[in-house]
Amino acid sequence: MSKSLFITFEGPEGAGKTTILKKIVERFQEQGIDILATREPGGSYIAEQIRQVILNPAHTEMDARTEALLYAAARSQHFAEKIEPALAEGKIVLCDRFIDSSLAYQGVGRSLGINEVYDINVFAIGNKMPDCTILFDLEPEVGLARIHAHSEREINRLDVESLAFHHSVREAYLQLANKYSERIQIVDANRPIEVVVEDVWRILQTSIAK
Repeated sequence: MSKSLFITFEGPEGAGKTTILKKIVERFQEQGIDILATREPGGSYIAEQIRQVILNPAHTEMDARTEALLYAAARSQHFAEKIEPALAEGKIVLCDRFIDSSLAYQGVGRSLGINEVYDINVFAIGNKMPDCTILFDLEPEVGLARIHAHSEREINRLDVESLAFHHSVREAYLQLANKYSERIQIVDANRPIEVVVEDVWRILQTSIAK
C-alpha cells in the first residue's frame, strides 16, 4: 500500500482504546498492510523516558504547564523519530493518543486553554494533524470503574484525578469532535468490544478508500 494514513485513537481513561487498537492492527496485518502501531506519551526510547516522568503517580506536585510541555516534548521526539518516517514510507500509522489528548487534558482539564496548548504542539510537530481520529466516548464513571476492575493495567497520575476533572476532559473531547467534525469520528465505547471494533473498522475502511 503506497498511500500513507495517520490515524489516532482518543478518549477518556478506560475507554478501551489500547485493546481495540490491537484488534484493528491484527486486521490490517491479516490483509498484508504495512502498519506502524504506536502510543503516546511514548513510542520511542526518549519519549518513553518522558512518559515515566509524566505519568508517575508520585509526581503529584507537577505544574500544569510543566505537564503540557513534557507531553509536547515527548510528542516532538516520537513524531520525528517514528511517525514522520513511517508516513514518508507510505505506511498506515495507528497511534494510541496524540495532540487531541493534550488539548482535552491540559487545555481544558488543567485550564491552560486549548489555543495555548495547541500552539505549544504546533511548535513541537509542525502543522501535521491526523488524517482520521476515532474518539471513544464513555462516561467517566464507567471508564474509571473499568480501570479499577483490571488490576494488570497501570494506574497512572491521571487515573487518580477527581471525577470532575474527568468530566471536563470528556466535554472537551466532545467540543473538539464538533470543531473538527471532518476529522474526528465519535464511537460509543459503552458497548461490547466486538461491536465497537466493527464500527471502528468500517470507519477506517472509509478513510482508506478516500
